[in-house]
Amino acid sequence: MKSLSVLIIAGNESSVIRKCLKSCYFANEIILYTNSTDNTSKIAKKYFPKVKIVTNPQKQENFNFSQARNSVFKHSTSDWILYLDADERISQPLKDDIQKILSDDTPKYTNYDLPRANYFLDKRVRYGGNYPDYVKRLFLRQSFTGYTGVIHEQPNIQGPSQKLTNDLIHLTHRNLASMLNKSIKWTTIEANLLFSDNHPPVVWWRFIRMMLTKFWQRYVNQQMWRDGVVGIISVIFEMYDTYMIYANLYELQLNKTHA
Repeated sequence: MKSLSVLIIAGNESSVIRKCLKSCYFANEIILYTNSTDNTSKIAKKYFPKVKIVTNPQKQENFNFSQARNSVFKHSTSDWILYLDADERISQPLKDDIQKILSDDTPKYTNYDLPRANYFLDKRVRYGGNYPDYVKRLFLRQSFTGYTGVIHEQPNIQGPSQKLTNDLIHLTHRNLASMLNKSIKWTTIEANLLFSDNHPPVVWWRFIRMMLTKFWQRYVNQQMWRDGVVGIISVIFEMYDTYMIYANLYELQLNKTHA
């Protein structure tokens, strides 16, 4: 049986970290990489004594997921690596799949894509590109060369890949307040990336065009209307995200012009 390290990056996640850790406690090694200021670390220490807690020195306003994932990897020791977010948990069927992979001494694949079952406001969503929402999270240590990207980070892995069929549970957008906080945080980062890439000057019609494009893609083309009220709430937030990205970009370009 090969060994498994589960690596978890968390901020202030005291409301979800306990169930996340419980779902992966079968692993040989669990490392919680956190810069939390709430009870996230205390809960981990109290209920899950074998969890290794490592302080993440990054500040929230300058957070880089690739840097965080690469940093916590250096603390791991197992043959297989599984990355989790604090708002994710491993379903029992997925756990069975992972243990079967660990029992293979001559694995055919070096990495696996996990299907995520996403929940918005505690409701399972299946449309708008939200399922199966594959994420590459499980891989052999020797095949991994590091993550790249600031917020849409991707692992660089050598060797053949396979998709699993059982779900990783993802409790994203647990309430409207967290959705709004995420929007403010990540749209600012997106805008700075566009600004760094010398995006053309923002003009008035781009707001309307990009927001309507987002609505068409998610709500109509990808049938997010089939998720009911949660579907319309989600697509309105995505349109708002689009607006905020270009509003922030406009402000950056304006400040540069007046500098």
